[in-house]
Amino acid sequence: MTTVIFSHGQESGPWGTKIRAMAELVRGMGCEADSIDYQGIADPTARVEKCVRECDDIEGPLILVGSSMGGHVATAAAERLGAAGLFVLAPAYYMEGYEDLTPEPPSMPICIVHGWHDDVVPVDNSIRFARACAATLHIVDGDHRLTANIEEINEYLQRFIAKTAG
Repeated sequence: MTTVIFSHGQESGPWGTKIRAMAELVRGMGCEADSIDYQGIADPTARVEKCVRECDDIEGPLILVGSSMGGHVATAAAERLGAAGLFVLAPAYYMEGYEDLTPEPPSMPICIVHGWHDDVVPVDNSIRFARACAATLHIVDGDHRLTANIEEINEYLQRFIAKTAG
C-alpha cells in the first residue's frame, strides 16, 4: 500500500486546511496518510532528520508531500528514504541567505505547484528548480498559502499518485 507523508511549512501545523484536504483525497484513493509535526523545530536540517527518522520503517511505496519549508524538507529527505515520488507546494528553494541549503533534485518523479502571487517564496525559485531536473510544474493563480487552490492541487495530486504509485 502506498503511504503519503505530509510535511507542513514553518508557520503552520501538521493538520492544517490543505493537508487535511489532501489527506482525505489520498485516503479515498486507498493510500495511508500521515503528517509529521515539526512545530517548535526551526532548523530545516533538524526537520529533515525528523522526517527521515519517522519514515524510515515505512513499507511499500512512499510519496512525500511538502509545503513551503516542508517542501524543502521533503525534497531533502526523499532520496535518503527511497521515495517513489515528491509532490511539493511553494517549496522553499533558493531562499535568500539559504541558497546553499537547497537540496539537489532527487532522482524520482517530482511535481511542483506554485502560485503566481506568492510573496514569501518567489515563483521563479520553483521555475529554476523544475528546469534543473525537468520536474512537472503547475503555476496557479494563487498566493503562498494556496488555500484557494486546494481543488486544483488535489487534481494534480490525484494524477501524480495514480501515475507514480499505480
